[in-house]
Amino acid sequence: MTNLSGGPRVVAVIGAGVIGSGWAARMALAGHEVRWFDPNPNAEPFLQRIVSNAEEAWKGLDWSVATGRPTRSDSLEACVVDADLVIESVPERLEIKRATFAQIEADASPEAVIASSTSGFRPTQLAEGLEHPERLIVAHPFNPVYLLPLVELVAGESTAPDLIGQAKEFYAGVAMKPLVVRKEIDAFIADRLLEAVWREALWLVNDGIATTEDIDDAIRYGFGLRWAQMGLFETYRIAGGDGGMRHFIEQFGEALSWPWTKLMDVPELTDELIEAIATQSDDQSGHFTIAELEAHRDENLVAIMNALAPKRWGAGDTVAENRQR
Repeated sequence: MTNLSGGPRVVAVIGAGVIGSGWAARMALAGHEVRWFDPNPNAEPFLQRIVSNAEEAWKGLDWSVATGRPTRSDSLEACVVDADLVIESVPERLEIKRATFAQIEADASPEAVIASSTSGFRPTQLAEGLEHPERLIVAHPFNPVYLLPLVELVAGESTAPDLIGQAKEFYAGVAMKPLVVRKEIDAFIADRLLEAVWREALWLVNDGIATTEDIDDAIRYGFGLRWAQMGLFETYRIAGGDGGMRHFIEQFGEALSWPWTKLMDVPELTDELIEAIATQSDDQSGHFTIAELEAHRDENLVAIMNALAPKRWGAGDTVAENRQR
């Protein structure tokens, strides 16, 4: 099995959508040799835009930027042939992922580590049928991959015992915060939290209580600012005053049984609801192109992360750590 610690390494990225392009950019800027493959003939301009976005963001964080850039391969075989790490970022369909893994196994070194970017499938599901399931892990990132530091690492039933430890060291070396998921579970940790908020938001729009902009404002002007630095539990610890978390739960715990949520139910995605969400989203942000929204997002994230860096708070810790590195 390849030892992922140390570097630089040869990294192959399969799939050059939003996630795959973000991976390619982060790995290349961090100094790894990166090759990528996507059967879409029009994938190149998008990937190059993401790489440019990433380069600007890293300079804004005062991080050193390696000179190498991702290079396109003509085939999956050529992409993975001598790779140390193969990052799978194909569409979120189990049959597509398994077919891709079969191709990777046929063409890559038996010692190459395979890391899936899946946002929901358990690695044990993904590894079914693999000749070498011990080398497969989930390394689930967050968009923009080149900027947000979190990566959820998940081992399957057959994953080699020392591989997660190696992966943790490797991803820390590309300025990420590896979060090891302690038990294999669908959708891992962060997406399960996001899905809860997403379901509730759909109900609020469906029931005419709020628009998409109202909901986004509730997050970005309120608890989202707290979450960016302290997350959920530390925020609630402060809300308990000097009594801390115990006092908070004593004071507000009863609310958990109140009928505030439709969390266990999901509104039907009717044509009417889809149209309402799409129209409201257009009204909210349609005056920006997607590229403009990406630029605003990245500039704001860089500013937030830089603000957190001096005290090494939250994501600011990865910023300061990578500057030292």
